[in-house]
Amino acid sequence: MAFGRFGRASKSGGGNAPMSDINVTPLVDVMLVLLVIFIITAPLLTSAIRLDLPKTDAAKNTEPPRFVTLVVDKTGMAYFNDKPVTREELAAALQQAARDNPETEVQLRADQSVPYGRVVEVMGEAQKAGLNRIGFVAEPGAAGSDVAPPATKPAAAENP
Repeated sequence: MAFGRFGRASKSGGGNAPMSDINVTPLVDVMLVLLVIFIITAPLLTSAIRLDLPKTDAAKNTEPPRFVTLVVDKTGMAYFNDKPVTREELAAALQQAARDNPETEVQLRADQSVPYGRVVEVMGEAQKAGLNRIGFVAEPGAAGSDVAPPATKPAAAENP
């Protein structure tokens, strides 16, 4: 009787015949380890504690904070919720919004050509009314670009 690979006796005389047996012991070991991991972690993924929580009026779901839009176009004209307003109408509308909900957010949209002083005036009106949450709205630029494109030289200025 001839001994083949791994010390087994082979029935054929040649030791070069491929072995057709698969050793499943490592596969079973890995599967058992995974099974133990799942058994341990599965209860941690779900909370099975049942509670009867007390009820109170203070824990009501609050509505999301409201917002008003305030637009200043390139001529300096102010718009409150897309309606053109004068300075007095703007102050009255902002005071009314503050009375309705003091947590109202002002979303300020100003044209880039509007002078800084005009934007500050509009912000001051909102703050005088009691609205301190002011958000500036801007358009997203192209990815990886600067605010202003780099200046280029005219083609005629280049000398070969």
